[in-house]
Parts: sequence; structure tokens; C-alpha cells
Amino acid sequence: MAGLIEELKRRNVFKVGVAYAVLAWLIAQGAALAADTFAAPDWVMKMLVTLLVLAFPLVLFFAWAYELTPEGIKKEKDVDRSQSITHQTGRKLDFTIIAVLVLALGYFIWESRFEQALEKGSEPFSTAETSAADSDAAKRALTPFPKSIAVLPFVNMSEDANNEYFSDGISEEILNALAKVKELKVAGRTSSFAFKGHNEDLRKIGETLGVANILEGSVRKAGGKVRITAQLIQVKDGFHLWSESYDRELTDVFAIQDEIANAILKEMKATLLEGDASAIAATRTDAEAYELYLLAKQRIYERTRLALESAAELLDQAITIDPQYAPAYAQRGIAANLLSVANYGNIPHDQAMAESKLNLDKALALDENLAEAWAGLGLYYTGPPPQPYKSMPALEKALSINPNQVDASLWLSLNYQAVNRFAESKALLDDITDRDPLFRPAVANWVYTMAAMDRGSEAKVQVGEIAPFWPDDPKIEQLQGIIDLEEGNVADGLKHMNTALAKQPTDQTYRAGVNQGSYLSHQYDRVNDDGLSPYIVWALFNLGRSEEAALMAQKQAADGVVAPLFALLNASDQSELLVQYFEQHWSDFAAFQQAVPPSIWGYREMADVALAYRRAGNQARFDEAMALLDAASQQTLAQGSRSNDLQMLVAVYHAMAGENEQALKWLAQAIDGGLIVSSKISKEYPYFRELDGNAEYEAIQARMIEHLNRERAELGLDPVTT
Repeated sequence: MAGLIEELKRRNVFKVGVAYAVLAWLIAQGAALAADTFAAPDWVMKMLVTLLVLAFPLVLFFAWAYELTPEGIKKEKDVDRSQSITHQTGRKLDFTIIAVLVLALGYFIWESRFEQALEKGSEPFSTAETSAADSDAAKRALTPFPKSIAVLPFVNMSEDANNEYFSDGISEEILNALAKVKELKVAGRTSSFAFKGHNEDLRKIGETLGVANILEGSVRKAGGKVRITAQLIQVKDGFHLWSESYDRELTDVFAIQDEIANAILKEMKATLLEGDASAIAATRTDAEAYELYLLAKQRIYERTRLALESAAELLDQAITIDPQYAPAYAQRGIAANLLSVANYGNIPHDQAMAESKLNLDKALALDENLAEAWAGLGLYYTGPPPQPYKSMPALEKALSINPNQVDASLWLSLNYQAVNRFAESKALLDDITDRDPLFRPAVANWVYTMAAMDRGSEAKVQVGEIAPFWPDDPKIEQLQGIIDLEEGNVADGLKHMNTALAKQPTDQTYRAGVNQGSYLSHQYDRVNDDGLSPYIVWALFNLGRSEEAALMAQKQAADGVVAPLFALLNASDQSELLVQYFEQHWSDFAAFQQAVPPSIWGYREMADVALAYRRAGNQARFDEAMALLDAASQQTLAQGSRSNDLQMLVAVYHAMAGENEQALKWLAQAIDGGLIVSSKISKEYPYFRELDGNAEYEAIQARMIEHLNRERAELGLDPVTT
């Protein structure tokens, strides 16, 4: 045995084995990195490792049976021992082993530091520091916030399947009760209820919703009695933190809600919540009125005309039974608003708004701290006509009472956009999509915002993650259409919007998307035929029907939207009428800004006021308007917006300031970013008329027309010219 070992050493078998083992390890590590980078299937790495292992005995055999000589590789038995150079080969192997070990050590150090960096990026949401550009992608990779919970819809165990709304309502009321605890992150209703009827692993649900704890249960309702079972589960290990069953008379259902919510708080406070969490108490009412209220809320969530009309009737019945039940009045006010012809219904707008305000005022008179009533009041002032400086305080009040009021957060984000508070709007939308990633109204607004920041690729990833939860849903088509239209892919965007509208013809948001795509592709007749499009003024103008366009613009101005009228007056060389209108309605620029603030898409109203005063020869007013236009644009740019519309208005400012080089630079960015306007840019944007004939300007316009005609060709339309 001693002789065999010495012979193995002489033939360098041990050294070859060590060198091969370390080298094989390095090859495997490098291959693993490459496999991750190129998303190689699992069998590739398995086969490589198998080959490396199988080759090991073969390498040892060749080291034993063959020897490297000055004349090349020979069988060991054919080499004269006196001529053998195995000692020299051994020295070379020593250096090879050292070199390979240095490489292995370097890789080990790099990998350790890389893993530490990844661990540092996995801190809780409350402490992680990420840059503004990385925050959206980073949030979704972070660990769940420990003080967090999702309330899954309780299973309806009643014999009557129609009692489903009751079990859902109980779940939602418990969710709302927990949401009042400011230090507790509660996953939104829409996302939690997305798992209804699915037998998913709780760990997967917790990972999807970003929560550390889950409450689930069941409801069995029979006659005047109800049994509710609830259990609180820790996501990471499936451990049951708490469970309980309740048998009660239906008249005492509020006491059950309170017991469950407070028992959960007590359990969570013991391990998670710091300090004292105040006890929760639901608003009491008659049992029948409460059931009607729960059923109405479920139908309001559907956001269709028929469902909203049914909800309004149910709430009227609940109010008849209990005229002192404030939550019913609050939801009745919200339902009335949503039934306006401007939203999902067919009630004349003024009538719907009057009915909404009456009910919301009654709700607040009964309970001045009712979050859903303050949220409804904020929606009322959102308009039209928009009154953001009245809407925002109401919505902020709602969120101070209940930070998890997702509707209030959404409506507040829209109002922030309307007053050019882009960063705050984006932060709210991020929070909504973090807490309730499947809340449909917020998803579309978040996608719009990401597209405006030139981050459409991130939005596409998020839409792809949502799509499995909404199979064959027109909303996915709309979201894809939003991104395409903002990026200038008009044909694809319009196809998506057409598909969405075909699936749900009564949805006004899908119709608006079709109208946007039709307008951008210069299908002006189609826009006009719809009759409801915000683009109808410009469609009529481009069709040569200026008088009809003016009447429509005046109607919109009477409803509080002055942008089309201002732009049309300048485009049709009636700027003196714009000056008259401005001075009749506002005493100064401060009053105008209060009534017509800049939005995140730019301040075109101020650009038109500036142009009108320049044409009127009023230099002082022109200078003041220009300063306000520039300040608004710079504020929005500083907050991260890069929308084509905003860049166009920056170009407008420089054009009116006589700074042609800057004007052309920003105009090119907007057009090359996908913006399409009238085929002769200065027809719709008269601020650029002095650039007509400029070679660079004409080249930019030509690129826009080429882009437009490519999109029209995909839609089977004839090309257009200037």
C-alpha cells in the first residue's frame, strides 16, 4: 500500500485530482452565473455537473496511465524511468493548483460581498433606502412588513349560496376595522378578495400580498343565528397564532366583528404592535339595514350602471329602516356620484351631484369622523367641474381617520395630479399598488404615471404580473393600450383599446382610450361620431368645422374646463377674445391659478394666456404668464415627469421666448418620443408659427408625419400629408 501511494505521488495523480476538483468547481460556478443570465433550463446545469463528476475518474486514470514527456504524451509503461520528468510536471501542477485556488478564493470573496449587498437591500419597507428611480422595482423585492395582515374573504358555509355577500361583508368590515390601526399595514380588499375560491398555499398568498399574517375564516348563517370561525396564521411557517368560533344572534353581529378585530389586535400587539392599540367598535344599526348596506357595497365595487342602480335602491331601503345609519348615507352619496352621466350612469350630472352632496352632508351630520363620508365629499369636489383645493382637504381628512381608505388615496392622487404635485401623486399610487396591487382603478392611473415618467418597461412588467389574476379581462388590454399610446405605438395601442371596448362596450374609460387612439391616428370622423370624447373640439377643428368646435369648447368652458376654448381661440386667430374672457373671469393671475392650476401634463392654459397677451401687445402680462408657465414646467420636470405633452409645452415656452435652439431640442424630444399632433404642427400649436420654414423644424415635422403614416398603414388607413 505504501508503494502504491508513493507511485501515485510520483505520477502526480493526487495533484491532478486536486487541480481538476478546484477547476471543475470554478467551471460549475461560472456556468451557474451564465445559466441565470441567459435563463437556461435546469437540465443544462444538471448535465454539466454530471459530466464533470463522471470525468473525474477518467482524469485520474489518464494521470496514472499516461505521462507528459518532451516528445508528447506517452503511455507510462513506455517511458524510461531514467528519462521521466514527472517531478517537473509536478512543479507545474503545483503552480497551476495555486493559480486555480487564488481564482477560487477571489470568486468566494466576491460572492460573499455580493450576497451581503443583496441582504442589505432586503430591509423592511419602513427602513430601506432606495433611489427614486429604483423605488418601484425595489419595493416588490423587499421582505414583507412584519406588522402586516391580509383578511381573506370568509367562506360562506350557509345553505343558501345567496348569502355570499354576507360573508364577504363580514370579512370586509373586519378588514376596515383593522385598517384603522395606523401602525398596521392591511392589504387592500381587492387584492385579498382576488384569492376567493382559490385553494392557494398561504405562503404564496402572503408573498403576493406582501404581508406577514393572514386572517381567514368561515360564516354559517341560518335563520336568526350566525356562526363565525376565524383564525390568524403566520405566513412564514403556517403557525396558528390564534383561532376562535362565535355563535351569536344576528342582531349581535356587530359585537362579533368587534370581538374578532380586537382579539386579533390583542394577539398582534403581544408580538408585533408597539404601545396600546385602541379598541375597535363598529357602527351599530338594525340587522336588516346592515345586510342591505353590505349587499349595496358589494355592488358599488362592480362599477357598472346596473350594479350601481341596484346599490342605490338597497341603500334607500336601509336608510328607510334606520334613518340614523351614517355609513348608508355615505355610500348613497358615492353611488349617486358614480351614477352621473360623467361616470358610469345616465343621470344628468347636476342632478347626480346634488343628490350626492345631500347624502354626504347627512352622513357627516350623523358622524363627523366617518372616513367614507369624507372620501365621498372629496370625490364630489373632484368634479367636474374640478375643485381640487376643496377636494384635497376632504380626502386628507378621510385618510387621517383611516389611512387604508384606498378610494380616498386614489381620488387624492388624482387631485394632486391636477395641481402639479406629481411626486405626491406618484407616492400615493405606489402605496396603493403596494397595499392593494389588484385595485383596478388605481392600476390604470399608476400605469399612466409610469408611462409619463418614461418608465413604460417597468409598467409592462407589473401588468404582466397582474394578468394571471385577470384572465381574459379587458382591463389588461386597456393597460397595455395606455403604455403603447404614450410611447407612440398608436396602432397597437388602438387595437388594445378596441378589444377592451368590444368586451365591455359600456365602460367610459375604455371608450376614452379608443377616442385617444383614434385622435392620434387622425381618424377625426370617428372621434366626432362618438360625441363624448375630450378630443372632439380638436377633431372638429381639424375637420374644418370651426363653428361647431367653438360651440363645443364654450360648453366645456361652462363646465369648468377652459383649455380647449383657450387653445382654439389662439389657433383660430381670435386671441383678443381669449384676453376678454380671461379678464372677465379672473382679477389677476393668482385668481386664475387658484381656479385653473397647472397639472402634471403641463400648463397649456397659461401658455395660451401668454400667447394671447403677446399678440395683444401687453408685454407685462406676457412676461408674467411666461414666468408662471416656466415655473410650472420646471416643477413637474423636477418631480420626475417626462411625458411627451410636458416636453411639448417646454418647447412652447422656448419658442415664445425666442429661444429657437432650445425650442427645437424639446420639440424633437417630444415628437421622437412618440407624440403626434396635427399634420401641420403650427395649426394646433400656433406658438410655433414663426418656425414654419425652418429646416430643422420642418425635418422634425416630417419625422412625425412618417411616424403617423406608419401607424396608419398598420391600421389599414391611407397616408396623410401636410
